[in-house]
Amino acid sequence: MPQIRSRPKFPGLPQDGKIDRNMVSGMDGIGCSKFFAEYGKKGYTGGVLAFWCTHGICYGFHCIPDGEGRNDAFAAMYTRWREAPKVVIYDFACALGPYCMLRAAEFFKDTIFIIDRFHASGHKACSPACFASNYVFDPDIKNANTSAAEFGNSGLKRVRLPVRYMSQQHAIVYIHRFLSLWNRLRRKRVANVARRS
Repeated sequence: MPQIRSRPKFPGLPQDGKIDRNMVSGMDGIGCSKFFAEYGKKGYTGGVLAFWCTHGICYGFHCIPDGEGRNDAFAAMYTRWREAPKVVIYDFACALGPYCMLRAAEFFKDTIFIIDRFHASGHKACSPACFASNYVFDPDIKNANTSAAEFGNSGLKRVRLPVRYMSQQHAIVYIHRFLSLWNRLRRKRVANVARRS
């Protein structure tokens, strides 16, 4: 998606924009005890953060320079979406929600941040409001495939090896082509399922 606005700077927040997902003590200051090990290896970039709908179609992706953090998800949504998504399903939503609301409360005012069912078990100290399983009365969340991102990201693993040996510019083009083909196949599959029902 094209960039429609710039990410603002927040000088009053000293750690703003810095990598924040890797925790030394296992606590990140918001009460989440989920531990995320260091992602990057020497010589590799931080990877790719892809945005998926619940049907497994990729909206877009963001190249992570060093290691994935809340800023990557925040900056990508804030600069590319005209309106904030109604629901964000993310494995670290317990921390992403407050991060986004602190920086752009008006933009994210109607957004619900929830942890997918797959990753929820590792978040023992997090608020129950963060778990998809607690939204049984919301049909949009109750019936949503909260593991769609896991499925899509497993598909992206197919290109992990060749991308490691490319320049970032070539890797972006390669990933874009791969995801374009992926999306065509997913749309075709979704259309076939809809026709059968």
